Amino acid sequence: MTTYCDYCNSHPEDTFNKNYHDTQYGFPIADDDLLFERLILEINQAGLSWITILKKAENFRKAYDKFKLEKVAKYTEKDRARLLADAGIIRNRLKVNAAIVNAQRILDLKKEHGSFKNWLDAHHPLTKDEWTKLFKKNFVFTGGEIVNEFLMSTGYLPGAHTKDCPIYKKVAAQKPAWMKK
Repeated sequence: MTTYCDYCNSHPEDTFNKNYHDTQYGFPIADDDLLFERLILEINQAGLSWITILKKAENFRKAYDKFKLEKVAKYTEKDRARLLADAGIIRNRLKVNAAIVNAQRILDLKKEHGSFKNWLDAHHPLTKDEWTKLFKKNFVFTGGEIVNEFLMSTGYLPGAHTKDCPIYKKVAAQKPAWMKK
């Protein structure tokens, strides 16, 4: 019998979590819009269950223009009102604001580093506490748990999978050598 992480074992009949675990969780992401998407989904998960976010993920993609940084960074008060009225996503003013402000801040980081990924790569490896301090300095609505889950889910922090989980080797195979440190 294949041994999976507690993440999957605690959701045995849940295809949303299983699919996320097997195809996304812990895998490195190179695309800035996808990194931004993951950050915003993690922010929206705060206080809620991850399955709620997974079930609404496609609604989020539609509502936030597929998380295109340049588009979200230019959102106006009309866009904020549209998002707050959209029952398909999490309608929380602080979380909506965080998406817009963080898109703007990522674009600023891109001017200096070329990409959000390059900015992340330039700071790797850091401890969870060091990452949290860095994120709080640069972004809004990024507490320790949000930062931890974002970085673990994108491969910057260890712990997404146990070594006996079959997905662990798939994730490890996709990580560049410098990231495995």
